[in-house]
Amino acid sequence: MLLFEINHPAHIHLFRNLSNSLLEKGIPSVFLIKSDTVTERLADQYDLPVIRMGRKGKGLFQKYLFQLFYLLKTIWIVRKYKIELGLGVSMNLPMVSKFTKMKSIGFDDDDMKATPVFAKYANRASVMMTPSALAFENRGEHHIAYPGYHELAYLHPNRFTPDEQVLEMLGVSREETWFIVRFNAFTAHHDSGESGMSFEQKKQVVEKLKEKGKVFISAEGEIDPAFKNDLLPDHPELIHSILAFTTLYVGESQTMTSEAAVLGTPALKCNTFAGRLSIPNELENDYGLCYSYLPVDFGKMMEKIEELLARPNLKGEWHKRREKMLADKIDVTAFLGWFVEGYPKSVQEVKNNKNIFNHFR
Repeated sequence: MLLFEINHPAHIHLFRNLSNSLLEKGIPSVFLIKSDTVTERLADQYDLPVIRMGRKGKGLFQKYLFQLFYLLKTIWIVRKYKIELGLGVSMNLPMVSKFTKMKSIGFDDDDMKATPVFAKYANRASVMMTPSALAFENRGEHHIAYPGYHELAYLHPNRFTPDEQVLEMLGVSREETWFIVRFNAFTAHHDSGESGMSFEQKKQVVEKLKEKGKVFISAEGEIDPAFKNDLLPDHPELIHSILAFTTLYVGESQTMTSEAAVLGTPALKCNTFAGRLSIPNELENDYGLCYSYLPVDFGKMMEKIEELLARPNLKGEWHKRREKMLADKIDVTAFLGWFVEGYPKSVQEVKNNKNIFNHFR
């Protein structure tokens, strides 16, 4: 039996297709989830087998205190259900592997220098998986770098077709100009000391975009009353279809910026991580699918928005850029399914065969 640890709603998407494909081959799994409204809704939406682990801590001290509880509970679960392999974007599972017979496959798409505490523990997994944009990092001999992104586990065209019904739900058409704006709470452990746009900058973005079309706002946590009338309908399971059809995405979220980019939607991000992360940098510099700006460079982002909206065939141009990216990358779920089913022999197969990834393009 497999175990998937979920620490963010995006991890549901990262692993749900893999779980289903392995179940079809007789390999069952269970998802460990923490109390989070979006995560719980997505788990229910996709009918995933879950074990609820309780609520998340607030603030770094509480998060680390709760981590001890999660560690002990996970050890108990692994022993009870005889879990053979645990997968997750996780500091927890590598530690659990030290106290049980379970092996762990860790996943990370952040640079180690951006999340040093997480990387210190996550890199102790039996196997550490990262996108090839992070192949330069020293994560030990157990490091496997694959040509893809987390987002391509669920947004690769083999896995995802956008649902046009979202257009009717939002009251827009494919020909209209309309926008998605995302505001983040910056409360995750790796967000300590980081920030996004100021309130005034958020207002400027929304007002500028409203000059061109409708604006729908997605927000993490509490939102200022000034933006409440523009809130996106609360259907997290539809967000990827919405991102696929929108004209332009502007926001503070790392994940949603990458999701929009791999879907072929122009994406602009403004936060203090700008320029510091290898995967957004690759999407921007190698494929031209997104742009990152520091809050102090907010004016440059506004100029880029004007420039992009002046282009006559913006989405068509981005879809061509997306095709170039897809030609270089793999169906991540197909690769992981093969890897997990053949584990541990698959580790050496990847190490010994440089062409192995061609089977999953």
